[in-house]
Amino acid sequence: MGRVLIGCERSGVLRREFEKLGHDAWSCDLEKADDGSNHHIRGNVLDHLDDGWDLLAVMHPPCTVLCNSGVKWLYIGGKKVNGPEPTRWAELEQAAAFYRALRDARQIPRRAVENPIMHRHAIQLTRRGKVQFVQPWHHGDPFFKATGLELIELPPLRDTNRLTPPRLGTVEHKAWSAVHRASGWGKLAADRARARSETFPGIALAMASQWGSLLPGHVEAEQMELFREAA
Repeated sequence: MGRVLIGCERSGVLRREFEKLGHDAWSCDLEKADDGSNHHIRGNVLDHLDDGWDLLAVMHPPCTVLCNSGVKWLYIGGKKVNGPEPTRWAELEQAAAFYRALRDARQIPRRAVENPIMHRHAIQLTRRGKVQFVQPWHHGDPFFKATGLELIELPPLRDTNRLTPPRLGTVEHKAWSAVHRASGWGKLAADRARARSETFPGIALAMASQWGSLLPGHVEAEQMELFREAA
């Protein structure tokens, strides 16, 4: 079986998909696992990169300061004319360094790092390479949410159950846009951010089945089901 580390994940969505295929999969996050799994490491993922993994998938690294939608807040009052906001630039440097450390963790042969649509400063600081953008509706989940993946020794994800997006302005289109419409400020902002970052089931299944097939001891899903029934 392959050894898989899912960085910056507390939901366990991707971990469980790799586990179903027989891999030794662990999630790692500063927070405890939502599902109470004993295959969750509570701590900084950077402290666990040397533990003999075959695959690293970092699903939700800190991205607010890296994403294009937040670029204006690099400046005082959100206006470039006011000059740089030192705290935000320091946060940007820190987030970019974290991203680089994970992307360049060469002790793990196969790596995938999720990232947002970045502004130019973030691209320069992370030295981000080629990125594949995927959508939940490429894999059977009726939602819009562009997710970038920088892949090292991993093939791009293939569509598994591609849906047809609804027309702009329709009620269905609004429903598909629920992730974006959940953004905002206020006391529920943290909950909204968490909901917006959780991996969709279809994408998680595609990652586990397609990338897991490249790992040592891979067993096809059909064979694994037969093993479970026999047990």
